[in-house]
Amino acid sequence: MATASDHGVPGEFDAQGNRKVTLIPGDGIGPEISESVKRIFAADKVPIVWEEVNVTPVLKNGKTAIPDEALHSINKNKVALKGPLETPIGKGHVSLNLTLRRTFDLFANVRPCSSIVGYETPFRDVNTVLIRENTEGEYSGIEHEVVSGTMQSIKLITETASRRVSEYAFQYARAVGRPRVTVVHKANIMRLSDGLFLNVAKDVARDYPDIQVDDVLLDRACLQIVQDPTQFRDTVMVMPNLYGDILSDLCAGLIGGLGLTPSGNIGLKASIFESVHGTAPDIAGRDLANPTALLLSAVMMLRHLKLEAHAERIQNAVLSTIAEGKTLTGDLGGRSSNTAFTDAVISKL
Repeated sequence: MATASDHGVPGEFDAQGNRKVTLIPGDGIGPEISESVKRIFAADKVPIVWEEVNVTPVLKNGKTAIPDEALHSINKNKVALKGPLETPIGKGHVSLNLTLRRTFDLFANVRPCSSIVGYETPFRDVNTVLIRENTEGEYSGIEHEVVSGTMQSIKLITETASRRVSEYAFQYARAVGRPRVTVVHKANIMRLSDGLFLNVAKDVARDYPDIQVDDVLLDRACLQIVQDPTQFRDTVMVMPNLYGDILSDLCAGLIGGLGLTPSGNIGLKASIFESVHGTAPDIAGRDLANPTALLLSAVMMLRHLKLEAHAERIQNAVLSTIAEGKTLTGDLGGRSSNTAFTDAVISKL
């Protein structure tokens, strides 16, 4: 049996040497776009075996948790691909996306944003990567009622979490050849919490003299990036949790939306790659969904697994299908089905 060292990432392999990957199809259009990924991977003969699970929430000790089968699968395989999950707003179970991040300590969210040829937006030459601390900040879940009508939510920033996401950002920049890391913060207002994050990032920067480091206030970053996104070209932007949630969606809007934007959540125990758009229940089951975001997230996953040749072929096939403009789904201005788009991608492999 093949060993984990074959692809440089710990995990499980079958007797033929194919890497086992957990697949969470998700809700709404999730199963349809997941099927597109499976078809395209099969056509390119990617050496992957899918282990499909669902993450319908269960209660353990009064808290939202993922089922044991899914927990075991991800713990064993170390890598997962996830479609969109429905999250109740203001009621019901805790966000499953948040639960997965906490369960597997997925400390860094990586969101590349690059302009896509063939899909015109008012913004050109967008090319940045956002890395978001994924485990604390305002999303720590520490909130309570002080008195009736007054709620308090506590922002948690620790040196440990700030250091590991900063280390990852600089390592990522060096690995992919990006010359600059920009730290996004509000240390002028939140002097202790954001001040700690900024100071830790600057301390980490000392170990990476080949990488330029600067910092920018969150509000100024939002202003600058919509005025001229090329200011952040070839840059890795690193920031606390809430800021990353906002700024990564803003940057996705510059290139055409979440349906074109890949995402990966990186941890030491496991890594989960995902589409970050909604479940689109209005078109679920109608063969209208655009699988691009999940496909490009799957490409990120392949690079993580050191399957570079497959990643390059599939990425080029997806992007050339969009650039050609003949088989675009409705959200891209076309009239083609999910199936037709997928067939077009396969024809270009």
